Amino acid sequence: MTINFNQPLFALAPLAGFTDLPFRSVVKKFGADLTVSEMISSNALAFNSKKTFEMLEKNPLETPYSIQIAGSDQAVIQKAVELLNEREGIDIIDLNCGCPAPKVVNNLQGSSLLTDLPRMAQTIRTIKKYSNKEYTSVKIRLGFDSKNHIEIAKICEDNGADFIAVHGRTKSGKYKAPVDYDAIKEIKKAISIPVIANGDIDSPQKAKWVLEHTEANGIMIGRGAVGRPWIFQLMKAYIYGTGTAEVSSALIQEVVLEHFDQMIAHYGDFGAIVFRKHLHTYSKAGYQGASKFRDLVNRVEEVNEMRELTKTFFSQEENS
Repeated sequence: MTINFNQPLFALAPLAGFTDLPFRSVVKKFGADLTVSEMISSNALAFNSKKTFEMLEKNPLETPYSIQIAGSDQAVIQKAVELLNEREGIDIIDLNCGCPAPKVVNNLQGSSLLTDLPRMAQTIRTIKKYSNKEYTSVKIRLGFDSKNHIEIAKICEDNGADFIAVHGRTKSGKYKAPVDYDAIKEIKKAISIPVIANGDIDSPQKAKWVLEHTEANGIMIGRGAVGRPWIFQLMKAYIYGTGTAEVSSALIQEVVLEHFDQMIAHYGDFGAIVFRKHLHTYSKAGYQGASKFRDLVNRVEEVNEMRELTKTFFSQEENS
């Protein structure tokens, strides 16, 4: 599977608790070019956690497909990579060097690798050396407390990364600080491997602007796709003039119900409870009685009852 970077790549970012198999399956139908698993602990993988292996599952439509791993212990990373080598249908192994969550950072994983660049370099080399997948990629931030984004990007390139995704904030900026798109542009100019821009890209207009401003090879959408999996279709329609730039109420209802059904197929009845957070975001698109609906589904656990409530609620026309 060769990734075509000659035109902008539209990727779904890994988001813990959201970008599971059912959500990725829905997003893929709306034109996401690349999907990435939720972040996988290399420790959990190496020690054969059943739940972790289930997180590796993909939809047949997911090509190319990337598995994102976190870790910095070289023996554990090697073991995790060797286990991934045994699975077909994975095109990319991605190293997480961006997650700011304390439980990840405290174990020299995620964005804390930005505080130990020799270890980060070694970890990229280990993945590259042992992986039989076509690509090795890295997701980075601009730095830990302050920016040293060019240095970080060059280390990725020099140690075997085939492309990188750049979240335009430092670790300290978490998800609130303004995204520094100029820094992403500087990275793009400084290295020769493809660069994917990430951070607060939440509309077709913003997507077009970020691609033009940063000259990146693609964009990665995370929170902007939650509750709006069709955002990829809207972006492509706006940028290329292809496909429809409209999302009808009927389509939204169809998507929400399909997502719900996929959750039940994947998680069993518990999927109804897990789906509540998605209903919260889907219902924010200007529907009447949305807050009452959210309150109601928070108390419903029975699958058929939740599906009927959902079907009825999303049968109304949006107000927006």
